[in-house]
Amino acid sequence: MYKYNDFDTAFVTERNAQFRAQVERRIDGSLTEDEFKPLRLMNGLYLQLHAYMLRVAVPYGSLNSAQMNTLALLAEKWDKGYGHFTTRQNIQYNWPKLSDVPDMLDALAEVGMHAIQTSGNTIRNVTSDHFAGAAADELEDPRPVAELIRQWSTDHPEFQFMGRKFKIAVGAATKDRAVLKAHDLAVRIVKNDAGETGYQILVGGGLGRTPMIGKVINDFLPRADLLPYIESVVSVWNQIGRRDNKYKARIKITVHEHGIDDIRARVDARFALIRPTFTGADQDLLAEIKTHFVAPIFRSGGIETYDVAYKADPVFRAWADTNLAEHRHADHAIVTISIKKHGATPGDASAEQMRVMADLAAKFGYDELRISHEQNVILPHVHKSDLPAMHAQLKEHGLGTANIGLISDIIACPGMDYCALATARAIPVAEQIATRFDELKLEHDIGNLQIKISGCINACGHHHVAHIGILGLDRAGVENYQITLGGDATWSAAIGERAGPGFAYDEIVPAVERIVGTYLEIRDNADETFLETFRRVGMAPFKAALYPEAIKKVA
Repeated sequence: MYKYNDFDTAFVTERNAQFRAQVERRIDGSLTEDEFKPLRLMNGLYLQLHAYMLRVAVPYGSLNSAQMNTLALLAEKWDKGYGHFTTRQNIQYNWPKLSDVPDMLDALAEVGMHAIQTSGNTIRNVTSDHFAGAAADELEDPRPVAELIRQWSTDHPEFQFMGRKFKIAVGAATKDRAVLKAHDLAVRIVKNDAGETGYQILVGGGLGRTPMIGKVINDFLPRADLLPYIESVVSVWNQIGRRDNKYKARIKITVHEHGIDDIRARVDARFALIRPTFTGADQDLLAEIKTHFVAPIFRSGGIETYDVAYKADPVFRAWADTNLAEHRHADHAIVTISIKKHGATPGDASAEQMRVMADLAAKFGYDELRISHEQNVILPHVHKSDLPAMHAQLKEHGLGTANIGLISDIIACPGMDYCALATARAIPVAEQIATRFDELKLEHDIGNLQIKISGCINACGHHHVAHIGILGLDRAGVENYQITLGGDATWSAAIGERAGPGFAYDEIVPAVERIVGTYLEIRDNADETFLETFRRVGMAPFKAALYPEAIKKVA
């Protein structure tokens, strides 16, 4: 993974020193909160309902054990003993004291981490496939490209105070595990008919109050053109994007209002102007970056220990069936550690759990970890013979839940428990759904089913692209939860269809139960997933289950 050079270290050190002085001025009253706000946002510091919140960047979701141990230190020393992993592959601390934030940033800098551009109207943390560098279906590791974009965008003078935030994702696999089509701009590494590797570029995706699926603006971009082309896209949007209404300031609205063909023509014109200024330094930098992402020297050898445990231990077998994914080396596996034990807060990990995961990565995982946008932690390279011992340690620390991709593997934003923008609770709803279906012992029979919950219309919980999406809203001072069905976060991305009127807080879990019960009744067979069933039969049977009284009145 990428390691800071002298320039990186000097840049972050200077930035932290600047912010320490700004914090001191805020504390002594020299800066008002309004004056301080743009300065703290540039350094990942929010003011939430109850306290400040620090959002730390985990670029494209990659960490090593030393970095994870430092995240544990921050949780233990300066917060309340835990951190919250987000759908942007970052981690948030919800209770830091303002006076402690500079010390937290200095501790991060010691292990090559920071909080720069995790907030504000700028280019945010670049995200990527959480199986990057390990997946059997990827064309190449997308992280060097993500790192190139991160370095180019960090402190870019033209893009620090734009109309709104701008999110970029990079992928290189057959399966989309980075929700590429829901980003302002997505880079997909592809090959053309001649066998050349380049990039497919998508723009105009996004969720929030106006969800849209990204559109292809360039089907094949040569490698050397990547940065000037991205700069052209962002420049065009920065110039013509809406600034009269912050809810219409995202590039998805610009693409919608102008049309993809007009945007493409403007980007091509801008690209023709700035392309000559990129004289190859970016490609030299990419070549240097790639040296940081050389795959580890994988162990070889038998997997007898794994085979024996798989046959003999049903608990291990259930975990292996749900939490392991195919690695490009047959004697290794990709391990997804669920931090969604039934009834727990999705995405929350204690300092102790972080240290356990760091130790396991150092011992069994070639010192590599990933954070997924699904709010779980991945060890991308684990030899199969080590899996039984790893699983035993995970179980000891509440990390052995076998539920990846199942109904309790819920994505949820912090909601009204923390967020100043939220209009409803999300965490308790997620906890109750997971607990209920654990009680029913139906998870494995149900199979792959993605529930995603947002506590407000900003959709940080990605509810629009969930198989079952839940959006919490305020209706005359009362929490009301809307349900959408049929969303999809993969390469066949789709926005879910609203089922009908919302449900009260105490009605939402029974409503989900009725949806799932209907699915189990009408699916063709045990292998037909919820999404496949929904696409086959449509909304009608689920609507009948959700609103039986309304159906009776119509009849």
